[in-house]
Amino acid sequence: MKLLITGICGFVGSRLAAYLQEISPGVEIFGIDNLLRPGSEMNREALAKRGVRFTHGDLRLRSDVDALPKCDWVIDAAANPSVLAGVDGRSSPRQLSEHNLDGTLNILEYCREHKAGFVLLSTSRVYSIKALAQLPVEVCDRAFELNPRELRTAGVSAAGINERFSTEPPVSLYGATKLASEVMAREYGLTFQFPVWINRCGVLAGAGQFGTAEQGIFSYWLHAHAERRPLRYIGFGGHGYQVRDAFHPADLAELVSAQLKQDPPEDPVFHVSGGAENAMSLAQLTAWCDERFGKHVPQPDTRPRPFDIPWLVMDHTRAAEHFDWRPKRSLYAILDEIFDHVRHNPGWLAKCGAV
Repeated sequence: MKLLITGICGFVGSRLAAYLQEISPGVEIFGIDNLLRPGSEMNREALAKRGVRFTHGDLRLRSDVDALPKCDWVIDAAANPSVLAGVDGRSSPRQLSEHNLDGTLNILEYCREHKAGFVLLSTSRVYSIKALAQLPVEVCDRAFELNPRELRTAGVSAAGINERFSTEPPVSLYGATKLASEVMAREYGLTFQFPVWINRCGVLAGAGQFGTAEQGIFSYWLHAHAERRPLRYIGFGGHGYQVRDAFHPADLAELVSAQLKQDPPEDPVFHVSGGAENAMSLAQLTAWCDERFGKHVPQPDTRPRPFDIPWLVMDHTRAAEHFDWRPKRSLYAILDEIFDHVRHNPGWLAKCGAV
């Protein structure tokens, strides 16, 4: 089997390539990346040692996509992954759309021409910010948690939000580009008869991630804490009670490996996440860091930030029922892995362009 991974020099793309090689003997992996992200060159070297065939190219350029070799499947891991993209002053809305939607359309054209299957790595941020912000939460052990007595919203339970949760706007410009990519992927697959899987991923975390405050938050928090960089609890009273769940790219690779061997169901959208058992607040994460690096107090910043939400945990029940899939690596095991990376890689945030 020949696989093409877009964004292969990013954290997720490079880890998928490595883990899929390990669990799928005989797979031949090709990759494309524009190397815009600081630090991505480090992954390029590691991939070359694994025998991955790499193309330096840009998915926004149809000519670069046309030059790619014919493969059986495409795993689309290329994106500007920040929920603040398009409004943060670092990228324009047009650039965001070109990266996240136009690039996907070019890859879908590749799949149409080569009859290749398509796996889209989407995001939890396709869900309605308004609906998420209105979920009833209460504080318990320095973290927001759902209040089941007041819960009246469809698509959510104590296990987290499921695939039926509202995707009504606003979802952020970033979320809109990913949701539009999902729609186009399904339409292309149905129209031109090639298989499509859509994985709405929770927060991915692990050693070697190019963390920033807007993405890769678990890795960023550990490295910034160890380096005594300024940390802030933004919004929601400045207490750090906001909660996310996380999972490891090796667990994502196991699900993708299973998908490559099956025909997708009529509804190909699945949550891939850490779930409620692997969720943590920033305040709880700080306490974990304090025990290992010494005390470092984040400063409260009560000003709201666009698109922030107090609680988002992804329910992966559908993936468990369909694939018998659950994350094998606990959040604490992931944090221990990142901790080891912090100890052996001082100055990591500067290498990957975090400010």
